[in-house]
Amino acid sequence: MRLAVASLCFCSLAGAGEIPAGAHVALQLVNSVNTRTAQEGDYVYLRTASPIAAGGHVLVPVGSYVQAVVSRAHHSGRVSGRAELAIRIEALTLPEGKMIRISPHLSSVDAAGSGQKVDAREGDIKQPPGHEADAARVATTAGTGAAIGGIAERSWSAAGIGGAAGAGAGLAVVLLTRGKEVELHQGATVDVVFDRPVPID
Repeated sequence: MRLAVASLCFCSLAGAGEIPAGAHVALQLVNSVNTRTAQEGDYVYLRTASPIAAGGHVLVPVGSYVQAVVSRAHHSGRVSGRAELAIRIEALTLPEGKMIRISPHLSSVDAAGSGQKVDAREGDIKQPPGHEADAARVATTAGTGAAIGGIAERSWSAAGIGGAAGAGAGLAVVLLTRGKEVELHQGATVDVVFDRPVPID
């Protein structure tokens, strides 16, 4: 994913120390969080991975601390339901120790090959449905069952029975196996967008 540098402009002297609405900034996870263990209310810590600058001056340098909290965590189900994670970003701490209340929304996340992404409508991170993988798993197991049945009995009828048994076993594996969890590892990057101006001075 891209690391966006928020370029701010001075519209007036009054807005000189202000993060404008629509600004993007990349944040990097300090601690890991996943839907397997996360609970509502857990803290998530991040650092700015790109600076926020305006008029040739850096307002928020790289490495500034950001505090967030898990607002919803739902682990994946065995039969239905996919993993979902929502985090609410609450505060930015500048190097000199000043804390500023912020509430940007998530725009994108580092999927790390997992397929997880931000749901633009709800603002949380979700894993995609696993229906195609489930169907492939059932088909593979069914084919193996058919092959074993045919070899054992040397007949097509036995192969059919083996295939049915294999499909049943494949379905059982799908029902007993949970889908992928949403996981944000330490060092993973998320991109956030500010919905309203935030005064820095």
